[in-house]
Amino acid sequence: MARAYGFVDYGGPETQRLLETAVPAPGPGQLLVAVQAAGVNPADWKVRSGARRNSVTVHFPAVLGREVAGVVESLGSGADDDFAVGDAVFGATAEGFGGYAEYTLVDARAAAHKPETVSFEVAATLPVAAGTAFDIVEHLEIVDADTVLVLGAGGGVGSAVTQLAHAAGAAVLGVASAGKRHLVESTGGLWIEAGAGFENRVAALAERCGPVTAVVDLVGGDVLDRAVTVARAPERVVSVADPVRAQALGGSGVTRRRTREVFRQVAALVERGVLTPRVERTFPLSDAGRALELVESGHAGGKVVVTVP
Repeated sequence: MARAYGFVDYGGPETQRLLETAVPAPGPGQLLVAVQAAGVNPADWKVRSGARRNSVTVHFPAVLGREVAGVVESLGSGADDDFAVGDAVFGATAEGFGGYAEYTLVDARAAAHKPETVSFEVAATLPVAAGTAFDIVEHLEIVDADTVLVLGAGGGVGSAVTQLAHAAGAAVLGVASAGKRHLVESTGGLWIEAGAGFENRVAALAERCGPVTAVVDLVGGDVLDRAVTVARAPERVVSVADPVRAQALGGSGVTRRRTREVFRQVAALVERGVLTPRVERTFPLSDAGRALELVESGHAGGKVVVTVP
């Protein structure tokens, strides 16, 4: 048996528990990974709440988390062409398995070798937040002539998008709370305070650095509606938080590519210093509830990670 942290029913934090689970056996194309670190994301509490019951398979008790870094313990058939026991890897957990655990299963096609220069804690943040940011920047084909508006620039995805767009030479306008100003500015963005009237502040700043040519939405709702009013091209509006609304406004969601090739490219950007994931806090597995609480509060700047001693 092994320790894990998850939830026993849909609902709030009261449904969360430390669990004892069987160590899973890898199926074809899967890796059994001894987890060293797991990334914590807003999607985790949304799954727990039941908000994603129509899109995410859950069997109770369910282990939380969708991204991990660790060491390969064993391999399913077909996975040994690219990996071996003892390899340090990172990737997305297999369907029905979670990352806040001592052991989990990872699909080999959604895993990559961890570079020696990248810590397990940082590698565990790459599949979801950094991977999403990478897909967004490629989808929008951001270049140095762009001015990119990022709504929710102070979180894990937002800070990664800001860095990648800045590295492409674009001007980045990052909307975030005052408490996250330093994070936005340290990742290459021009900070704009969130809240009522933010679109007016965007318009004023855009007069100096150029009209908004692309919008990355990580907030949704009427914030997205107001942002589109200052965008030059609605078709270059991408929303992770509210893709249906983005489509209605002329934009789109983003197609996630949880593939080995994408993860390799993201890891290479980290190695070269182009992308520096901001790990704000780490919590041991026994304290995973506090890690998720911090993310659910919306006050986390950068990434939160659960470590497995």
